[in-house]
Amino acid sequence: MKPADLLRLVALAAIWGASFLFFRMGVPSLGAVWFAELRVAIAALVMLGYVLVSGVRLEVRAHWRAYLVMGLLNAAAPWTLYAYAGLHLGAGTMSILNATTPFFAAICGALWLGERFTARKLAGLALGVAGVGMVVGLGPIALTRGVVLGSAACIAATLCYALSTTWLKKYDSSVSTIALSTATLVVASIAIAPFLGTVPPAEALSMQVVVAVLGVSLLCSALGFLIYFRLIADLGPTRASTVTFLIPVFGVLWGATFLAEPVGAATVAGGLVVLLATGLVIRR
Repeated sequence: MKPADLLRLVALAAIWGASFLFFRMGVPSLGAVWFAELRVAIAALVMLGYVLVSGVRLEVRAHWRAYLVMGLLNAAAPWTLYAYAGLHLGAGTMSILNATTPFFAAICGALWLGERFTARKLAGLALGVAGVGMVVGLGPIALTRGVVLGSAACIAATLCYALSTTWLKKYDSSVSTIALSTATLVVASIAIAPFLGTVPPAEALSMQVVVAVLGVSLLCSALGFLIYFRLIADLGPTRASTVTFLIPVFGVLWGATFLAEPVGAATVAGGLVVLLATGLVIRR
């Protein structure tokens, strides 16, 4: 791996790890639905501007199914679920639960793509469940109804990621990554918009909320997509996905540094178990 690619990988992990920090900063004031909508809408406008300048064609007629699936399952649903989880869980806990995405990807790959589901992968899945249990049940947070529902929302979000990316690989892997990211954000913003009137913001905008919204949309969504797709082009999708291992490190770090979130031994141990399990699942 070239030094420039390694730098991009670490930078992307730091950026995406910060998304959980921004959830905690903005969701309590705006609510999950409004926060998710502002995230995708602002990022969509930025990406549309980039598409216009770069001359990338969206080719909607050819790829509308991919845009619809990815917009709903790769952005609208998971980002709203994570925003809801931000009402109950710390940034570090959410980032660790996010690392379970490869578990569901392995299951979806075995069911849809005919990929081998070995005993090692099965052991990794079992170990991952144990790691999640350690993070949720033994961490430095009280096991309340909100914590359980927030954790379930995170797990459901990772399942959405796995379903959407597996579908894309099977049915429409030829779509341009820049066009896909742009259309995904546009579809997500349209999908979430009808629900804005059902849950109005709890508080007026503050500087903290503005920073959280701009950070999660411009930094974590628009810029994050561009870096990620550059990594895919340079390293391939498999090696680029190793960013998943680094995100919990930064998620826990940002939460402890900026929000003074407690980091107990169970959280660290559970996070390490999740990462070990992920390695067992995705290792070739």
